[in-house]
Amino acid sequence: MEQQPKTLQEAIIYFADPDNCRDYVVARRWPKGVTCPRCHGDKVKFQEKYNRWQCASHHARRQFTVKTGTIFEDSPLSLQKWLPAVWLIVNCKNGISSYEIHRALGVTQKTAWFMLHRIRLGMQARPFVQSMSGQVEVDETFIGGKSRNMHKSKRAKKITGTGGKDKTAVLGILQRGGSIATAVVPNTKKKVLQPLVKDHVAAGSSIFSDALKSYEGLSKRYDHEVIDHAVSYVEGNVHTNGMENFWSLLKRGLHGTYISVEPFHLFRYLDEQTWRYNNRKEMQDADRFSKVLTQVVGKRVTYDELIGKVGETAVN
Repeated sequence: MEQQPKTLQEAIIYFADPDNCRDYVVARRWPKGVTCPRCHGDKVKFQEKYNRWQCASHHARRQFTVKTGTIFEDSPLSLQKWLPAVWLIVNCKNGISSYEIHRALGVTQKTAWFMLHRIRLGMQARPFVQSMSGQVEVDETFIGGKSRNMHKSKRAKKITGTGGKDKTAVLGILQRGGSIATAVVPNTKKKVLQPLVKDHVAAGSSIFSDALKSYEGLSKRYDHEVIDHAVSYVEGNVHTNGMENFWSLLKRGLHGTYISVEPFHLFRYLDEQTWRYNNRKEMQDADRFSKVLTQVVGKRVTYDELIGKVGETAVN
């Protein structure tokens, strides 16, 4: 391949050539050579006229393209539009809205919305298998509309005070100096939060949390220290500032870029922001772009699944 792009400007020029698009994705999907996505055989022949491969094995649907079996499958859009969209979402710190993709790529807003959700599926790293250790911060937050943005009649119905009424609860677990895991949770009760902490954090680790009563009892398994935000936010190394910074970044994207996010889709936006956070260090834009293209195989979401017409198989 030619010199590969390092910046967005170079990417736009480079991916204007459909052959460059195909070769770039092939190199990341099949680094050891093209194989059939159905039988995994390597006896395949490229049909340049039709821009697809023919598998020599005798099975149904022997022809395939670079999109087959990926988040791009069955999309009428070319990789010339898909790849710039992937570049933008993985590298924009606060995300990018469907309206921006619609204007930038010349597709409808509905199509852009569908594209972004398919790319978020490619960024999904669940199930989370890494066991955190060392110093770990645990914190929860609530995501939802702000009362000042609501119509007066709706705002009057809300119960005054703080808490998670009419909002969605989210749990975050951060290994200091390492990665983060997030999950939408039904509530912030002990029976919900503590099993998730135990699944993701190795026994004997140091855990820092706020004074939420749901974390009481973690000291039996961990070195658990609590910071009471009613008193202070930092006491030496006892704080949850790492998680608070992540929540701030997440909410800046949700309220500033996406404006309105349905609770049904919230876990997808968490996947997006979590992926960018976990890949922020020692990686350039081109590296993040290249990495996410290695994660697009075997993931598929249809439009009906996105709008809730049929059940989705992805783990929430």
